[in-house]
Amino acid sequence: MIVVVGSLNMDLLIRCERIPAPGETLLGEKFETAPGGKGANQAYAAARLSRGRVRMIGKVGQDDFGRRLRENLAGVGVDVEGVREVEEAPTGVAAITVDGRGQNAIVVASGANFVWRRGEAAGMRGMVEGATHVLLQLETPVEVVGVFLRMAKECGAMTILDPAPARELPRDWWPLLDLVTPNELEAGRIGAAPEEKILWKRGEKGSRWRDVEVGAIAVEAVDTTGAGDTYNAALAVGLSEGLGMREAMRMASVAAGISVTRVGAQSSAPAREEVDAYGVSW
Repeated sequence: MIVVVGSLNMDLLIRCERIPAPGETLLGEKFETAPGGKGANQAYAAARLSRGRVRMIGKVGQDDFGRRLRENLAGVGVDVEGVREVEEAPTGVAAITVDGRGQNAIVVASGANFVWRRGEAAGMRGMVEGATHVLLQLETPVEVVGVFLRMAKECGAMTILDPAPARELPRDWWPLLDLVTPNELEAGRIGAAPEEKILWKRGEKGSRWRDVEVGAIAVEAVDTTGAGDTYNAALAVGLSEGLGMREAMRMASVAAGISVTRVGAQSSAPAREEVDAYGVSW
């Protein structure tokens, strides 16, 4: 079982010719709402790609956005028992501007994602037990991430952290982390890191772990939102199925490559059949 601990946001997307400069107002071309949040994106993509069970742990508000996010995950088979509603804050939202090249700029209002009571995370150990891989990000309180990291290792799971939004990671996390997957912007912000635990996501240049380098597939990008989340999800799926790192990274590159040819963070996640049909032998 793959467990994802992290954020659930409703994405508010505006497409425009270019991303505006500070103080500048532009007229956009299109507005839409779409399920997002790095945690939910990874859970959704993992469920689309995996032949096993996927569980999501996180927080939403008692509002329509929260209901829609839970239903969207459940619709692809994600176990949402660990997605709890809170009264104190609305569901998180992310304002996303996507330019004509498919690049994006994102501002997140975390809302319910940061409403965790003292001891609550530790009380959810049963949600982690039985997991082979646990995916985490930094869109929830850092102390909550730390609790789930410790529980994951105590339960024998492999831990994969997407260090976004980028920040220096606590030193006592490194013994608990199996893989950290920064992009090129995040890589310089996570602090001193054991090289063997870093898998560099390099966009159109592919990815690298230790001496293993895997190229990206050649596609015309429409929207890069959620591509890194799809990569992490596919990586975990591949590893959970017994693939070696090189093969799992190839699978992740194909999945992420397909995702950037479509609009949206979760709606762009490919089905397993699409990835397998790409012609790569894992």
